[in-house]
Amino acid sequence: MGNLGGLDEDAKQEIRDDEPDAKVTSFEQKKAKRRPFHYWKVGDRDYKLKLTTRMIEKLENKYRKNVLNLVAGDDIPPLSVMLTVTQAAMAPWEHGIDYDDTKTLYDRWTEEGGNQIDFYTGVVMPILAVSGFFTGKQAESMMRSLQDTDELM
Repeated sequence: MGNLGGLDEDAKQEIRDDEPDAKVTSFEQKKAKRRPFHYWKVGDRDYKLKLTTRMIEKLENKYRKNVLNLVAGDDIPPLSVMLTVTQAAMAPWEHGIDYDDTKTLYDRWTEEGGNQIDFYTGVVMPILAVSGFFTGKQAESMMRSLQDTDELM
């Protein structure tokens, strides 16, 4: 009896160049890539933001809730939740960032004119968009809707 683990062997098919109907299309050609990061500009610095699987798991374990439901539920989440999500999105890319650092950055950002609604629509929701919570079309539509909401306020 052969190897019973996985489906790798069953899924492999050889396509030879000498076969007239053989077509090879790379995955990259078929699917457009999403933006690699969202950037949060505070002062003169841009901070990279993107949730990794490990960080999504940490957030879900902490709040015992799916991140999408946590952030994009019926109402704007508490500031502490938004800051924790932002910290989680920043931590893999910005060495040593902790929650107090994130609060300090938020305070500095609000001193520069930011506010909680803009933080939600311009920082937190785009984090979800670049982190794979939405399809490209959904992310685009959501960002337009958030921008329209901002303009109404």
